[in-house]
Amino acid sequence: MSDREKLAVLALGTALMLLAPGYLLHVSPRFAGSLSGGILGVSAALLMLLVLLYPAVKYIGWLKARITPTISLGRLLALHIYAGLAAAILAILHSGHKYQSVLGIALVLDVLVIIATGFIGRYYLGYLGDSVRGQQALLGTLRSAYDRIAHRLGAQPRMSEPIIHVPVLDLVDAIADVEYSITARDAAKRIASRWTGVHIVASLMLYALLLLHIGSGIYYGLRWLP
Repeated sequence: MSDREKLAVLALGTALMLLAPGYLLHVSPRFAGSLSGGILGVSAALLMLLVLLYPAVKYIGWLKARITPTISLGRLLALHIYAGLAAAILAILHSGHKYQSVLGIALVLDVLVIIATGFIGRYYLGYLGDSVRGQQALLGTLRSAYDRIAHRLGAQPRMSEPIIHVPVLDLVDAIADVEYSITARDAAKRIASRWTGVHIVASLMLYALLLLHIGSGIYYGLRWLP
């Protein structure tokens, strides 16, 4: 993802975080059932359906074979992220910050969990992966330097003085530090990867809650319909 795309995602995420607690400043109890509120709600629901395109293409073989030659998984992932953030923002606006029903509160909380776990999975795990790869490359360099020095010292006669001063102990300490850092980052990556499962479960819950929300809206009537 380019810097411009990261900036756009950060802007959308920030807007969502600012909108979510907006009930502290503004509440419109009747907005969700109005025409404007209904349009926002329908738009959010359509975007939530669009979000399903990326996992469908990623995990369904025949669909992946048909679509990825035209649109890469990277582009679909970017669409997944943008659509998810936009859907969350529209859903918050649709609510009018009326967090009174159990279903409405559950939907808002679930959306926030999905966004948070998606962020962890997309950015934090990516950061850890890049960091571990960098540390492994450094470790390889340090070990190669240690092997060269050890070979040179082993090739010198025992009674002779070393040709150069070699800080072998410092090098050993550096190798130990890098190995510890890699181990710690691997452990953090394993823990953070569990958030992917939370993200999937929360997403499944979202669509179940969304169906209940739509069903209740139809059952109790939409005020903006004639």
